[in-house]
Amino acid sequence: MPPTHLTPAAPDAVTPAEAVAPLVRGITVLRRLTEAGGAQSLSGLEKATGLARSTVDRIAATLARMGYLRLDGRDAVLAPQLMELGNAYLAALELPRLLAARADALADELDESVSLAVADRDGIRFVHQATRRRAMSLSFRIGDLLPAERTAPGPLFATGWTGEDWARWRDRRAADPQDRGFPAVPPREHPAPDEEFEDRTRRADARGWSLDDQLIEPGLVAVSVPVRDLGERIACVASVVSHTSRHTAHSLRDVMLPRLRTTVSAMERDLREAPARPPASPMSPASPAGLATWTGASKQELGREFVESLARGLTVITAFGEGRAELTLTEVARATGLARATARRALITLEHLGHVTSHGRVFTLTPRVLALGFPALSRTTLPQIAGPHLADLADRLHDSASLAVLAGDEVQYTARVATSRIMSVNITVGTRLPAYATSLGRVMLADLGPAERGPLLTGLHALTPHTVTDPGALAAVLDRVREAGYALVDGELEEGLRSVAAPVRDRTGRVVAAVNVAMHSSRRTVEECVRTVVPELTATAGAIEADLRVAGRFTHVAVA
Repeated sequence: MPPTHLTPAAPDAVTPAEAVAPLVRGITVLRRLTEAGGAQSLSGLEKATGLARSTVDRIAATLARMGYLRLDGRDAVLAPQLMELGNAYLAALELPRLLAARADALADELDESVSLAVADRDGIRFVHQATRRRAMSLSFRIGDLLPAERTAPGPLFATGWTGEDWARWRDRRAADPQDRGFPAVPPREHPAPDEEFEDRTRRADARGWSLDDQLIEPGLVAVSVPVRDLGERIACVASVVSHTSRHTAHSLRDVMLPRLRTTVSAMERDLREAPARPPASPMSPASPAGLATWTGASKQELGREFVESLARGLTVITAFGEGRAELTLTEVARATGLARATARRALITLEHLGHVTSHGRVFTLTPRVLALGFPALSRTTLPQIAGPHLADLADRLHDSASLAVLAGDEVQYTARVATSRIMSVNITVGTRLPAYATSLGRVMLADLGPAERGPLLTGLHALTPHTVTDPGALAAVLDRVREAGYALVDGELEEGLRSVAAPVRDRTGRVVAAVNVAMHSSRRTVEECVRTVVPELTATAGAIEADLRVAGRFTHVAVA
């Protein structure tokens, strides 16, 4: 089996004596889970990593405690909270914040996929994707690593390679000729000679752009242009990607290259004109407050199953971020609350693994941080985020729990966990119900302004004798729902059906979905619902929102 390209240390690199072994092992587990698509059995992790099962179990317990994975039976599943590691790199990089809107606008204009990529040694890694939704669509994700020679951005980055870089590239090619160390691309059956990429690099240097004519797989074509920073270095590469059913490589170049160049010029102007951001205060922790207290409490509760050095080492990554692209050892220690010696050992370990690089006294994150779960989680949907939280809620309350979105004047169920009761609410994912008569619909309607809400409150008809159908009365109900933060509907959709719902808000505060608990009216009185169900429901909505804030910081989270 060829060596995995995600292993950053050179084959002959010696592990520093001060490296934190549990941190090395924990990152190995996260990489293997990422390569496996985000989920793998604990026994599978044992085989894939070569670690003892007891070690895998302790690492999994620690990562679960951090919210970075969940244990689903015998499987370990990456959780959205893990994306805070990749978010730290992307925030520190600042390119997605500054350039993503330009890339998205170009994708809309061209009706083609547009990506931004950065160099990761002799590979490229995506930091932004604006993908078109088609039956024949592209599957690359933010954080995916591709071999430079099989991409359009690769030759552009290679124009700046040193002799050492080229030697490392040739060594990697010789050790892994089929690119099996790059899970994001299909293996090569017939590797191209080294001279072919060298020639493409010379042409890219002369032209200032590069083509990918079905190098990754048959049918995929791309054209790329470098985006240069103030020092004329390549900050990233912007690409337009299509399929041969729409463009040949040459027609893509002829039609799309001029518009891509126009967008790149605007991107470079944005980089030049971006106001300098003052460094964030290192006294403002990027990590959870009271790290030492939290790890101590976790250690006391879980005993030897909790690996403190792993938790602290990963927290060092979250010290970086927007306004904190470069940090000294002292600043990392202050931001995390760790002792300098502890922070130093973590940084030494992360640098050995390729997730951190140092220049003099300052440290920066590398694109390799995105290898820690980001690709597998970057297309997580809201129903997937909500699923485990709904299951916990249903388990606590012993009633069915659901997630729904607003679809016109109806609610559409997108996730649901039913109970095993003989008499329970029988609704399946995909079901649509009138929004005005449901608790789910009311918390979402309550977030709309009068102009948006008005047309949805006309032509209402009674579903039971209790259904509110008068537009004015319903508007007053919605105002009370907005103020209270929850909705309770009693017998308005169906006699005997009582339900309570709470809103789910995105990073901007906008209500994008709702969660509810539904039951027969004999289960609980209205007062009991307010006293016992509402707090559990709002806590669940808050947990979903917390995951959504992390997952949606640099990716688009589909709500359905």
